[in-house]
Amino acid sequence: MESAATVKDLKVQVTNKQIISIALPITFAILVPQINMLTNSIFLGHLNMEALGNAGITGVFYLIFAVAGHGLNNGIQSVFSRYAGSDNTKAFKTILAQGIRISLQYAFIGILITWFIAPFILQQAADPKAFPQEMSFLKIRILGLPFLYLFQMGNAFLVATLNSRYMILGFLAETLINILLDYLLIFGHWGLPALGFNGAAIASVIAEIAGFLVIMVVLYKTGLKKEYGLLQNLRYNKEKSKEIIKIATPLILQYVISVTTWLTFFFLIESRHDETAKAISNTLRNIFGLAGVFVWAFSATCNAMVSNLMGQKREDKVAEVISKIMLLSMVMCGVTILIINIFPQLFFGLFGQGNLFVQEAIPVLRMVTAGLMIMSAGNIWLNGVTGTGKTKVNLAFEIIAISIYLVYTWIVMKVHYTTLAMAWSNELVYWTSIFIMSFWYIKSGRWKSKNIGK
Repeated sequence: MESAATVKDLKVQVTNKQIISIALPITFAILVPQINMLTNSIFLGHLNMEALGNAGITGVFYLIFAVAGHGLNNGIQSVFSRYAGSDNTKAFKTILAQGIRISLQYAFIGILITWFIAPFILQQAADPKAFPQEMSFLKIRILGLPFLYLFQMGNAFLVATLNSRYMILGFLAETLINILLDYLLIFGHWGLPALGFNGAAIASVIAEIAGFLVIMVVLYKTGLKKEYGLLQNLRYNKEKSKEIIKIATPLILQYVISVTTWLTFFFLIESRHDETAKAISNTLRNIFGLAGVFVWAFSATCNAMVSNLMGQKREDKVAEVISKIMLLSMVMCGVTILIINIFPQLFFGLFGQGNLFVQEAIPVLRMVTAGLMIMSAGNIWLNGVTGTGKTKVNLAFEIIAISIYLVYTWIVMKVHYTTLAMAWSNELVYWTSIFIMSFWYIKSGRWKSKNIGK
């Protein structure tokens, strides 16, 4: 691996070329774990429909802690990019060190919650038949959390320093190992035990450890560790820790609230004791993952570029760069969901559930992909708000949108349930709310010339 050249100027430019140069490596990096999760579901679908349905609940539960790390990662990335835009790269080593300390503390809390508190909470909502299997899976799966968080910290640094092209190496290693171990541990090949549902959990944990180790190798082999003086001193720094927590905490709460609400939606589906509906919903979660790859990549790009522009004191370019990124996001997401909608039988056929399953899933697919198109615009503007440092505003928007989402979901799931497709229309309602609020806030200019995090 070649050594990275010394970065002399980390200031971004408001051009499509700059946007794509940042977003494309992130896209491939995010695509890899989505293929990872899709592969899990495909293998479990061939195990049995019950396992495929249970993967939806456990996947969303783990996602709560994963997105908490994503919120912390976004906060740290925002801080990194702000300093990059102001040419103060000497602070990078301290920011990364404090991010590592904070992320490991959060991961430890997540493990304790899953092992000792979650069983009492989930038992009240989960299907009694599915609960033992789901809880056993989660107690294994959560052990990968520290490595996931450290992996995310490394990626935040790579994006901020315009080295996002290296991210794909860690994700690629993680996915290849996960796919291989899924095959070996779920069904029992090459003399290994057939662990079924728990085999997928063990495979994912080992894969996350591998992803983290690859990122560490990248930092050493590219010369980035030496160039920025990384990992030399992990002592507590009150000033930088406070700055990170101030920016990241509202984002963590925002993401946790969002996914917890999604978990509630999956529990409402489970409460109907319809294994087919559970299994369909889990496959649709994979659709969100695949089609959402471009949205999340461009959203991360938006966060980094807006933060960088704020560091450069170029506030006049913020709305322009968000608009450019939104158009690219909508085009790429649109192409992906168009292909899926043209060949739905091919996609759903991967899960080995038969023609009846496919026919019942197609109307839900149409609704979910409509929501994804709104998401491809709304999430970009929301991350534009994140990039300005106004993360408390992000949290306020999330609370409002989630409140609307919950009321609507209760109506379509409990008060007047018609079809699963109609139930999934809650995504349209949620992302429309997010888009309207975020677009209005950026256009209002209320975020300008204020201190970060206020």
